[in-house]
Amino acid sequence: MKIRYTRYAALGSAALLALVSLGAVFATPWAWLGVLAFGALTVLGISDLAQTRHSILRNYPVLGHLRFLFEGIRPEIRQYLIESDQDEEPFSRDERSIVYQRAKNVEDARPFGTRMQVYDSGYQWLTHSIRPRHITNHDFRVTIGGPDCTQPYEASIYNISAMSFGALSANAIEALNRGAKAGGFAHDTGEGGISRYHRVGGGDLIFEVGSGYFGCRNHDGSFNPEKFAATAADPQVKMIEIKLSQGAKPGHGGMLPAAKISPEIAEARDVPMGVDCISPASHSAFSTPLEMMGFIAQLRELSGGKPVGFKLCIGHRREFMCIVKAMLETGITPDFIVVDGKEGGTGAAPLEFANHMGMPLVEGLTFAHNTLRGAGLRERIRIGASGKLVTAFDIAKALALGADWANSARGFMFAIGCIQAQACHTNRCPVGVATQDKARSRALVVPDKAQRVANFHRNTLKALAEMTGAAGLDHPGGFLPHHFLMREKDRQMVVGDEVFPYMPEGFLLREDDDRFGYLKRWRRARAEAFEPFDNGV
Repeated sequence: MKIRYTRYAALGSAALLALVSLGAVFATPWAWLGVLAFGALTVLGISDLAQTRHSILRNYPVLGHLRFLFEGIRPEIRQYLIESDQDEEPFSRDERSIVYQRAKNVEDARPFGTRMQVYDSGYQWLTHSIRPRHITNHDFRVTIGGPDCTQPYEASIYNISAMSFGALSANAIEALNRGAKAGGFAHDTGEGGISRYHRVGGGDLIFEVGSGYFGCRNHDGSFNPEKFAATAADPQVKMIEIKLSQGAKPGHGGMLPAAKISPEIAEARDVPMGVDCISPASHSAFSTPLEMMGFIAQLRELSGGKPVGFKLCIGHRREFMCIVKAMLETGITPDFIVVDGKEGGTGAAPLEFANHMGMPLVEGLTFAHNTLRGAGLRERIRIGASGKLVTAFDIAKALALGADWANSARGFMFAIGCIQAQACHTNRCPVGVATQDKARSRALVVPDKAQRVANFHRNTLKALAEMTGAAGLDHPGGFLPHHFLMREKDRQMVVGDEVFPYMPEGFLLREDDDRFGYLKRWRRARAEAFEPFDNGV
């Protein structure tokens, strides 16, 4: 059998050239450069042969390193040279560009017409009116606060979604909050507590309370009512949001290793230094739907009557109905619910969770909206939507499907300079957004990026006002499913209310409409427990 040695050619060539260079040092001292360079490659090749971790390096010493080089720069090569303007990885260049342009307050118009394939399956659009309206005030607001809320909040219909200090840098958090202050909209703290950088800008805050109860916890990780009341009393805190799950990794807890906990993170989260910071997968303050309603009432009382709600990615639909039945049984309702789509972002998530766990926003939002309608509670509870909502069309679509307002995380990250390098989990963010490396984060200049945050918000709502007026409406809250159309198959058009209809008010209470399987799950749901009577979901 013939043995082929060509795969060792790079190592052999390096060794030969090292020897040739060594022989040439008597003729010219510059030959020492060759000795050093080729000698180093020879040592590298011998090391490759001896190591046991990488098979490709044992078979292709020296040359095998090119694979790792190209693998390392593959995302950049794809992003800058290969992907089209419509490829979503996860945001397309078109989507990123519109954010950059609006944040920089520069021209965002496009010449020569659409580049989208309007007859392909999946294309979506909104209907327009022959008599469009001119809307001069695009500062659209929604009042959040049910009958038990004594301090309702007049929120913008577009706000910054939950991102914690620790996931984002100090400069990024400060820029977002200063931008929110300048633009008059809200900034969700994320579950990592309220840091000094959330406070310094003075922007409105939505205090997110996760399963780790950061900022309102005892040392054993349980909820501390006194600490919560002190934090919630801050006038900067406008609403309280209980985090049940997030779209990118629903049902998954987390851990911040002790080595990554800085004094500032420990201060914000109220955790000790030198100890791993655990975020459990579920809450310890409640374990049943009825107990959850009691917790909501407790937070509302401790906060002095501020709006209290919860955020979740829809999973077992019956479990959401269990919560709704608990609302009916106790008479306690949240002031708002934020539905997070599976397409939402995160700093790090297991691949299987990121790709295959949780319900996408369109279906989750439709289900939550119709379940509340069916229980006769929709008018008491506002619904927010989050999950890849960065353009005026995205917001209009969410409102048409039942939302009262929209949140965005990555959209505002783009506004402060994120380039979608997708290095959030490495602590090596190239633009200083998602890192705790102070040398990297100093590249993010707070005053400049804060203005971009305000610009992006203002120009996006201005575009939404133009779309609203073109549809013949006075307010984007007037969008309904029938304004939204899509292609289900090539050249086949369907109207939004055929696919995502508003179900009749009270239909679950009357049990008179069993379309889409709502009644089947409603009958199996119970307020006393999240677990079903049977083994179904």
